[in-house]
Amino acid sequence: MELNEHNKKEYPPMHTAEHLLNQTMVRMFGCERSKSSHIERKKSKCDYFLKENLTFEQIADIESAVNHQIEQNLPVSVLFVDKNNVPVGVDLSKLPDNVSDTLRLVTIGDYDVCACIGDHVNNTSEIGRFKIISSDYNDGKLRIRFKLENTLYAE
Repeated sequence: MELNEHNKKEYPPMHTAEHLLNQTMVRMFGCERSKSSHIERKKSKCDYFLKENLTFEQIADIESAVNHQIEQNLPVSVLFVDKNNVPVGVDLSKLPDNVSDTLRLVTIGDYDVCACIGDHVNNTSEIGRFKIISSDYNDGKLRIRFKLENTLYAE
């Protein structure tokens, strides 16, 4: 099986938290997954396109929803599928044009499934507490900055 090369080594707890944040945004606001993100060990950011800014309460609800999923101790697993046989609802818009014939799907319990070749934790219990540091809204783009606290991930 041949997969595309990966150009970055992510910090697994933060990268898995990004997946949870993306699915939370899709479910709560009907937007697409983040097309622009910067995922790092200490703090990260994701951009979402929305028609209007979110309220302080909505931002708090996002943080709460992500933490709720983390607290469910959801298993994180990998499934390999043919690119022509991807389950309905899996967003392939971020994949490169030269994507391999086999795709790697990462699932987080029954909450999220996403085509991804990055590193992830084995269980959401390893992520720690998700904390939104700040957010801002400009020209239809909401940027959410976040960090993790009390991570239990052992490298």
